[in-house]
Amino acid sequence: MSVETSLLDAAGIMDLLPHRYPFLLIDKIVECTPHEQITATKNVTADEPYFEGHFPGNPVMPGVLVIETMAQAGGVLSHISNGDIEPRPLYYLAGIDSARFRRPVTPGDLLTVCVEKHKVKRGIWWYRCEATVDGNPVASATIICAPGGDRT
Repeated sequence: MSVETSLLDAAGIMDLLPHRYPFLLIDKIVECTPHEQITATKNVTADEPYFEGHFPGNPVMPGVLVIETMAQAGGVLSHISNGDIEPRPLYYLAGIDSARFRRPVTPGDLLTVCVEKHKVKRGIWWYRCEATVDGNPVASATIICAPGGDRT
């Protein structure tokens, strides 16, 4: 599979990732250079299911879901970069290094995730990731994704 455009909407993302609502955390790919970097966005809305319990009266997107958003963007980059591999591999989150959280993500925020390939070795991808809201850093991490089977 080859991706000809740097822009993908939710339907295009679902062609590449197995995630579905409520766990598909990327709404749009706004920029992509295969084998190098990707930028994705998520509109954080008040009706996200996790806000009911995290935290009542003070909704905050769980940090682990910010990390998952970065990992999903990395997975899309891996698929776009290796679109001709058949059968298409299923990439799993294999590690998180140096995660830092700088401010909460709340309803109404547009979460922007920038992921850069650090290295690829034996099919395992290392990404340097940063999440921002309005250009202000909210989280960063090194994410490791590994193929773990075929996506059918």
